[in-house]
Amino acid sequence: MRLHQGILQEGYNQYHANKHDEHSNPHGIINLGTSENKLCFDLLQKRLMRPDMLHIEPAFLQYPDWKGHSFFHFSVLMFLDAILIPSPFYGVITEDVSLYSSVKLYHVPLYSQVPTGSDVRPFQLTVEKLENSLKEAKKEGLNIKALILLNPHNPLGEVYSSEELISFLQFAKMHKLHVIVDEIYMLSVFNEADTFRSVLSLDGLPDPQRTHVMWGVSKDFAMAGMRVGMVYSENRDLVQALDQLGCFHGVPGPTQYLMAQLLRDRDWLNSEFLPENRHRLREAHSFMIEELKKLDIPFLHRSAGFFIWADLSKYLKEKTFAEELSLWRCFLKHKVLLSCGQAFSCVSPGWFRIIFTDRLHKLQLGLTITLIHISVPVFL
Repeated sequence: MRLHQGILQEGYNQYHANKHDEHSNPHGIINLGTSENKLCFDLLQKRLMRPDMLHIEPAFLQYPDWKGHSFFHFSVLMFLDAILIPSPFYGVITEDVSLYSSVKLYHVPLYSQVPTGSDVRPFQLTVEKLENSLKEAKKEGLNIKALILLNPHNPLGEVYSSEELISFLQFAKMHKLHVIVDEIYMLSVFNEADTFRSVLSLDGLPDPQRTHVMWGVSKDFAMAGMRVGMVYSENRDLVQALDQLGCFHGVPGPTQYLMAQLLRDRDWLNSEFLPENRHRLREAHSFMIEELKKLDIPFLHRSAGFFIWADLSKYLKEKTFAEELSLWRCFLKHKVLLSCGQAFSCVSPGWFRIIFTDRLHKLQLGLTITLIHISVPVFL
């Protein structure tokens, strides 16, 4: 098992064995590490209990068309060879892309320091960095076939501008690379000043046959337990290849029906759920960044996703990944689960992803415990 997956899995397993509950287990682990939106259960419970959701028919209980019923389509994306991916990135991607193949990820390192040149913000992705990494990969004998982009980004919370997206897509077209764009947080941009543009909304994709978009309901609809996702691609060969995986990843008929009903209800989505979800995300994010400011902890001030990318390196005895792991274990020992930077292949030790999409009292308790133990000089 790769190290970063081991870190994520270790923390997740300990959390599930000892979940915090204010009544039955008040001394359990508070999870500020898993990217789940726990702010909108009341809205979803009310909508999912309506009569139009309670429907079943014989076709739902039989083997379906693996591509999905006519009202809902689902696919999983897979490529071979090697793939460029900017780092840090959501750590489980490494396991996802290698599940059915010998694919390798080649990292495009992004740094917290803003050097001279075209960079204007920390961890900024540029075409120059993509070009440099592609050249290095070729020197190492790797056959780069694709580029993965996360937009909005996990764990940075970055939202790429239309100009940036076009430049990345043009780079990929120049080198005949497929581009896999993960837009799973596209409806979770909570600052009205920041505009998210899906690549599918851009005027004239540079290379439509090599541009593929992924999305799912787990983040934007606060349904982490509802394992429903989809791929949009104009590439018929790719779609046919994905069909072969359908028997392993098909979504049950009743689940497809429920999600189709939810997506059809545009009035509820646009007038109730999405505005209120963005409002709650904004409020929770504001609370968390104010607390981090009080602790004088540097962080990226971004406006998408469920997390804040924070720099805890000043609490490391030495700026090494071994010390970062010790700090992570210290938090976990004292019942707070965070995600450390090495689990996301970050090149700079000391960065942590902190989830803010939970109830206020849990955030307050988790931060109180964190504050107490980051002041301890020895991490066990």
